[in-house]
Amino acid sequence: MDMNERDLQTLRDDVAALREAVRQEGDARLADWGTEAASTPGARNLAYYLALRGRDLIELQLRLASYGLSSLGRSEADVLGALDALLATLRRLCGESAAYPARRGEEALVAACNRIFGDGETRTRIMATLPSEAADDPTLVAALIDAGMDCARINCAHDDAAAWARMAGHVRTSAERLGRPCRVLMDVAGPKLRIELVRGPEKCRVFVGDRLRLLSELDARGKGIAAALNFPQVVGQLQPGTEISFDDGKALGRVCSCGDDGVEVEITAARTKGLRLKPGKGVNLPSVDLDLSPLTPKDLADLDVVAKLADLVGFSFVQRVEDIALLDRELAARRLDAPRQGLVLKIETPLAIRNLPRLIVAAAARGPAAVMIARGDLAVEVGFVRLSEMQEEILWLCEAAHVPVIWATQVLDQFVHEGIASRPETTDAAMAQRADCVMLNKGAYLPQGVRFLREVLGRMERHQSKKFTRLARLKAWS
Repeated sequence: MDMNERDLQTLRDDVAALREAVRQEGDARLADWGTEAASTPGARNLAYYLALRGRDLIELQLRLASYGLSSLGRSEADVLGALDALLATLRRLCGESAAYPARRGEEALVAACNRIFGDGETRTRIMATLPSEAADDPTLVAALIDAGMDCARINCAHDDAAAWARMAGHVRTSAERLGRPCRVLMDVAGPKLRIELVRGPEKCRVFVGDRLRLLSELDARGKGIAAALNFPQVVGQLQPGTEISFDDGKALGRVCSCGDDGVEVEITAARTKGLRLKPGKGVNLPSVDLDLSPLTPKDLADLDVVAKLADLVGFSFVQRVEDIALLDRELAARRLDAPRQGLVLKIETPLAIRNLPRLIVAAAARGPAAVMIARGDLAVEVGFVRLSEMQEEILWLCEAAHVPVIWATQVLDQFVHEGIASRPETTDAAMAQRADCVMLNKGAYLPQGVRFLREVLGRMERHQSKKFTRLARLKAWS
């Protein structure tokens, strides 16, 4: 027996041992999740994927690649199938007989996308956030669908129930007339932390080194710069050293001291022109797992309308499995015998990331489900340095679970506002093609943005499918 034969036999044995360990650990995780939660093929595959990716496989990948074998880099959709196919090849190379397994994970993901977004002509769908004008301008909605919008998003943080009903009606009518499916997603706002009141000079700005107070109750007659939050109870959860982000990371601060009425915050980073403090600006606390109900009183009122109008419900700031159960009960009470709506989990906090496997399994067990990478709050919560890595990991996890993933926040942001794309955002849009849906926010040039994005996604689809690089014919040098 020569060295290559011994090496191949060792590889075969190592892969067989890996396959068995993955199966055992995956089965243990499934048992921990419970029978109902783990009832779908996607949940089972996710459990095996987490077991596989709990190991450092780089050395094994290099050994496999040296023989021109699969290095398991495309194992997400069917983990055990990928390992079994690799084992079959290794056994044949060792002179043994082995049958190749049928692999169906990718078809399951396509079917899941169709359940969420309807049958579509393209692999990656486009979601667009409807502006307020869409309530009274059906031609705008028709232009968006004609340009390639597959899902219309209504943000319940803006406008009112009457406007939402008109928007949804325009979507239904235009989609039927144009002969293109277009689902309606309604986003419940959730407990988004914001500045509610500000005390200080008019058009107050803070700079690096400045200090301000965050108070449970704001006394307008007091001295110094201070602000109150829309959830005042949060102030009592802050401790010295707690990091705070204002307005999607435009300024950063740290709690210096705590008192009976609030905390003092020093600004540690800010833009050169400073940050203007005003009501409505978002606040993030990356290191604090906030103890807030996932559904506010406004959300509960909005659900009366969402339960009637929406195909899909966007769940902002979902963090725990219990949150999904709560929303499901509230929707069921309003829909009675109607089928369950699709659920889109918006992943925006470190706690949601830690709980993501369980969240996905719980959501998929109740009915059609998808995950949105809400990059605005997520970037601030996990840090901009970590965002790119986190995007990738969420994409992989969702593919393993056979759950569609939506790439969101500031895609083609300059284009939809100004009508001209920047180089970085064009590259970002191309990278987004690996998701199952890409979301655009509202802007004056939104229909043009949808059409531009459709062209970018169509071009990239020739070259990329998830992590799989397609070797389509290169035309530029032909």
